[in-house]
Amino acid sequence: MATVLKKRIRLQGFIIAQDYGHRIHEFQKEMGQWVKEDKIHYHEDITDGLENAPQTFIGLLKGKNFGKVVIRVAGDD
Repeated sequence: MATVLKKRIRLQGFIIAQDYGHRIHEFQKEMGQWVKEDKIHYHEDITDGLENAPQTFIGLLKGKNFGKVVIRVAGDD
């Protein structure tokens, strides 16, 4: 704690909806365009089967996943 005080460290959070909610339409327009132009890339870490959900959740908490974590519980048929 002494180090925090000596260095005058400050932590300030923000809530997107409260602080930037007024810019949602601007964001959606720009982000949509960037996705179409292939400027934005995303990754989905997909795990099949609800029985694997606990281990996947533990991996999420430990930082072992990259991107969006999805548990697929049924096929696309």
